[in-house]
Amino acid sequence: MAEQIMQTEYSELMQKSYIDYSMSVITARAVPDVRDGLKPVQRRVLYAMEQLGLNYDKPHRKSARIVGDTMGKYHPHGDSSIYDTLVVLEQDFKKGMALVDGHGNFGSIEGDGAAAMRYTEAKLKKFTQDVYLADLDKNVVDFMPNFDETEKEPVVLPVRVPNLLVNGSEGIAVGMTTSIPTHNLGEVIDAVKACMDKPDITTQELMQYMPGPDFPTGGLVVNKSELLDIYDNGTGRIKLRGKVEFEPAAKKGDKDKLVVTEIPYTMIGAGIGKFISDVVELIETKKTQDITDISNESSKEGIRIVLELKKNADVEKLINMLYKKTKLENTFGVNMLAIVDGRPETLGLKQIITHHIDFQFELATRKYTTLLNKELENKEIKEGLIRACNIIDLIIEILRGSKNLKMAKECLITGNTEGINFKSEKSRKDAAKLHFTEKQASAILELRLYKLIGLEILALEKEYEETLARIAEYEDILNSRRAMVKVIKKDLDNIKKEYALPRKTVIEDAQEAVFEEQKMVEQEVVFLMDRFGYAKTIDTTTFERNREAAYAENKYVFNCMNIDKICIFTDNGNLHQIKVKDIPFVKFRDKGTPIDNLGNYSSAGEEIVFLCCNSLLEGRKLLFTTKKAMMKLVDGSEFDVSKRTVAATKLMEGDLIASIEVVSAVNTQSVVLQTENGYFLKFMLEEVPEKKKSAVGVRGMKVDDKDNVDEVYLMPEDADVSIQYKDKEISLKKLKLSKRDAKGQKK
Repeated sequence: MAEQIMQTEYSELMQKSYIDYSMSVITARAVPDVRDGLKPVQRRVLYAMEQLGLNYDKPHRKSARIVGDTMGKYHPHGDSSIYDTLVVLEQDFKKGMALVDGHGNFGSIEGDGAAAMRYTEAKLKKFTQDVYLADLDKNVVDFMPNFDETEKEPVVLPVRVPNLLVNGSEGIAVGMTTSIPTHNLGEVIDAVKACMDKPDITTQELMQYMPGPDFPTGGLVVNKSELLDIYDNGTGRIKLRGKVEFEPAAKKGDKDKLVVTEIPYTMIGAGIGKFISDVVELIETKKTQDITDISNESSKEGIRIVLELKKNADVEKLINMLYKKTKLENTFGVNMLAIVDGRPETLGLKQIITHHIDFQFELATRKYTTLLNKELENKEIKEGLIRACNIIDLIIEILRGSKNLKMAKECLITGNTEGINFKSEKSRKDAAKLHFTEKQASAILELRLYKLIGLEILALEKEYEETLARIAEYEDILNSRRAMVKVIKKDLDNIKKEYALPRKTVIEDAQEAVFEEQKMVEQEVVFLMDRFGYAKTIDTTTFERNREAAYAENKYVFNCMNIDKICIFTDNGNLHQIKVKDIPFVKFRDKGTPIDNLGNYSSAGEEIVFLCCNSLLEGRKLLFTTKKAMMKLVDGSEFDVSKRTVAATKLMEGDLIASIEVVSAVNTQSVVLQTENGYFLKFMLEEVPEKKKSAVGVRGMKVDDKDNVDEVYLMPEDADVSIQYKDKEISLKKLKLSKRDAKGQKK
C-alpha cells in the first residue's frame, strides 16, 4: 500500500488533542454525575461488588478480589486508585453515609493509611443496596459496553437520594475542580420533598429544611449568613471551627483543661498532627504560657485532644488564639461542579435537587413501566389458565389425541384440529373454536395436574384479581404525576426513617476570633555559634560575665537585636536568612540548636563561608572572591530581601566562593589574594568594580587550573599585617603593589 502523508497545522492538532484529553479527565475521571453523584470509578466499584454478590447479609470478601474484578471488567486503570476509592467509600469520617462495610485496617481520621488490599475485606452496606443499587433488574437505567465490550455496565446507578449532597465530592480535573460538602441525609430528603411539592421554591426556602452542610467530623460552621449566597451560586467559602470544651479541674492536684472534641472537616488526616505541632510551636515561641502540656487521647469513640492549662489561664483568649493561629479554624472552598448531560456545570442547591427529582421521575417511569408490562403478561397468562380450567376435559382430549407437542399447541392457538383424534365430533368443533395466545398456550401445556384442585383454582382467580389491582395501580402512577410524587415521597420517607442520623455540625454566625500578639520587646542579644554549627543567643549581661569563654569556645560571636536576621552565605553562592527570634534564647552553658535545623538548607551540601547580622550590611559593601579568583563588590542593600533563601551571587560552572569580606571604605584599602600553591598578589581594592549580586564579577588574579584562591586579606592604609605561611612569617605590607589580574609572586 502506498504511503500517504497528511499535512496538518501543529497548533490545531495540539489544541484538539488537549481538549479531548481534558474532557476525558473531566467526564470520565474527576467530576461526578449530577444524577447519582458518583465518579466513574466509584460507580464501577459498587457495581462490581453487587455483581460479586457482596450483600450486607453475606460474608466479607477480600478487597483484592473486588479491585481485581473492577479493574478487569470495568475500570482499566491502576489498582491503587481503585483501592483508594474503596477505602474512602468505607471511611465514615470522610463520607456523610459510608457505602462499604469493611473489615480490617481501612485507615484512620488521623491520616494513617489503610492496610494493603490483600489484608482487608469488604462488602456492601444495607443502605447502599437499598438506596444505590435497588431495581437494577427493572430496566431503570441504561447499560453500556465496558472498555473491551465483553461486559455491560450501568451508565449511572439508580440512586434514590441526592448523593451529590449527602456524600459530597472532591476532584481535580483539567482547568477545573469540584468541591462539594457533605449534608445530613434526613434534611436533604426533606428538601427534596419540599421541592417536589413546590417546584418554584427558592433557595432560601429550601434552606429551612436543609440549613447547611453536615460534616461527619462535626464541628461548627460559623458563617451562616453567607451560606445562602454559596448555595445560590454554587461557589464560596465555608468557615469551619473545631469544638473546644473547658473542663475544670475535678480534684485537688488536677489541672484545668481545654479539650478539642470535634475538628473541622479540613483537619482530617495530617491536619491533626499539624495542629498539635502548631500548638507546641506556640508554646516554644512563648506566644502563650498558659498551656503546660498537650496530648492526643483520640480513640474509636471520637476525637479528644487535651491541652492542660496553668492556674487562672485566660481561657477565652486561649481559644481565640487556637482559632487564629492553628487550623482549628479553617475554610472549606465550595465549588459545586457536576456533569449534566455530558457537560460540566457549576450548580446551585436548587439546581442539584431539581436534576435529582427529574432523575427520580425517570427511574420511577421506567420501573413502573417494566412492572406494568410484567403484570400485563401475567394477566394474559392467568386469563388463559382460568379459561383452560373451565374446559380442562377438552384440553386433555386434545393432548391425548395429538401426535406431538407442536400439533397440540397449534390447535390451542389457531383451532387447527387436523390430525388430532377426538372422542366425538362435538369435541372437534369445540376445539376448532379455541384461540389462545402463544403465551397462554405455553402456560397451559406446562400446567401441572395439582393445579386442577379446587383450592388451587380459587388461588389462581385470587392472583388474577391481585394482578388486575396492580395493573390499575401502576397505570395510575404512570398516568398521574401526583400519584408518582406520592410513591417517590413514600420511598424517601422509608429511607429517612431507617437510615437518617442526627445532625453533627452546628451552624451559626459566630464572632470573629480576635487575638492580638504581644509585641516583642526589642532588646540587644549576643549571637554565638560554635565550630560544630550549634547556634544560640544569650543576653548581654551573661555575655559580659563570660566574654573570654565565649570567644574561646565559639567561631562566631557578635551583638545583634532580637528583631534582626542572621545572614548565612554559603560556598555555592546562596544566602540563607534566619530570624534571631527563632534562635533559642538560652543560658550560656546550654548547647543551642544546629543552625541548619533553623534554616532551610542542608549542611551536608553547603559550607558556611560568611555569617553576620543583617544590620551589619547597612551602608557597607561585600567583597566576593571565588576559588577561581572572580571578584566583585556588592552593595549590602542588595541582600535586604524577604525570602529565606536567595542566590547571593552568580558562579561559573565548578566555581565556589572562597571569601566574603565586609568593606566600609574602598579607596583607602588594598587587598591581598593568596593561593593554595603559595602565590600572593597585592593590588588596590578600588580596582575591583561594584556590580549587582547577579553578576559573575571580574578576574582578580591569574590562577592555574590546579590552583585555587585560599585566603583574602583586606589591609587598611599604612596597616602592617603579618601572616604565617609554611613556617615562615610574611609581612603583607612589604609585598609589591601590583595591578589586578596579574600572576602574583611565589613565596
